[in-house]
Amino acid sequence: MTEMTTTPDGDNEANEPPGSPRKTTRRGGGDPATRGRTTIADGVVEKIAGMAARDVLGVHAMGSGLARTFGAVRDRVPGGTKSVTRGVKAEVGEVQTALDLEIVVDYGVSIGDVARAVRENVIAAVERMTGLEVVEVNIAVSDVNLPDEEEEEPEQPRIQ
Repeated sequence: MTEMTTTPDGDNEANEPPGSPRKTTRRGGGDPATRGRTTIADGVVEKIAGMAARDVLGVHAMGSGLARTFGAVRDRVPGGTKSVTRGVKAEVGEVQTALDLEIVVDYGVSIGDVARAVRENVIAAVERMTGLEVVEVNIAVSDVNLPDEEEEEPEQPRIQ
């Protein structure tokens, strides 16, 4: 039988033979969730914002014409992936973030309504996932996609 004694500071001491299991005591004070710091990279916020913006009906693409052209070429390279951060720039601080988005809207949609929906969706997604306060989301509409414009789809390979 093991006898436990309590010292004045509340620690337990076991009068046990060497090598026997000891009761562990918790060290440090406060909630474990408050010990340490979490930092979030700009790229993480840019990915979240890019995905949230693309989910809005009326957003045809992200980025300027030049960025989309380079992106289409990069997407055709074997092993290349689509960049979800195209058209998104984030500045991330310790508790706040600001975002700049460049979008292409579909012809016929209300640009004001699309911009408002993008702003709401991006703010909700970024704040929910990161805990950062989004202080501003600036949206630049760089183009309108017309129904008869060709899509930037990769050509079928000639050799299979």
